[in-house]
Amino acid sequence: MSVAEINEVRPYLTFTLEEELFAVDVGKVREVLDLTKITRVPQTPKYMKGVINLRGNVVPVIDFRLKFGMEEVEATIDTCIIVLEIDVEGEFLVIGALADSVREVFELEPDQIDPAPKLGTKFNVDYLYGIGKKDEDFLMILNIDKAFSIDEINFVQELTENNEVAEK
Repeated sequence: MSVAEINEVRPYLTFTLEEELFAVDVGKVREVLDLTKITRVPQTPKYMKGVINLRGNVVPVIDFRLKFGMEEVEATIDTCIIVLEIDVEGEFLVIGALADSVREVFELEPDQIDPAPKLGTKFNVDYLYGIGKKDEDFLMILNIDKAFSIDEINFVQELTENNEVAEK
């Protein structure tokens, strides 16, 4: 979906990374968790922090900061895991994503969203639906379904299907 395809009011969950404000469609969010123990999985990309046990299910956890080329920082009391459901060619996959903090849920009108700029952003703008405006703040609206390559998705699917990881 592009900005042009957003033609109705939608609710977004906002969160922070560094000093930047990001948003994701609430329909993609399953829940927000306090930071919990993450089991590291050997030989994974640096942004893949590991896996958590979520009510008996293995959920891979990525660090949004590292995925988007930002600096890694120590967790704080506000650090949380946003559990997201992403759509990969019609198949749904659950992942956890570390965020510095979660702010709020609010609705944006289509006219409050502009296309993502092609220059001047720190990361791949293909990850973005656009730039939203709320009061004096700008927020980057993530297209979470496009934030990962097919190879990354296949890797995550292998992790979640490997029950041995949850038992270690």
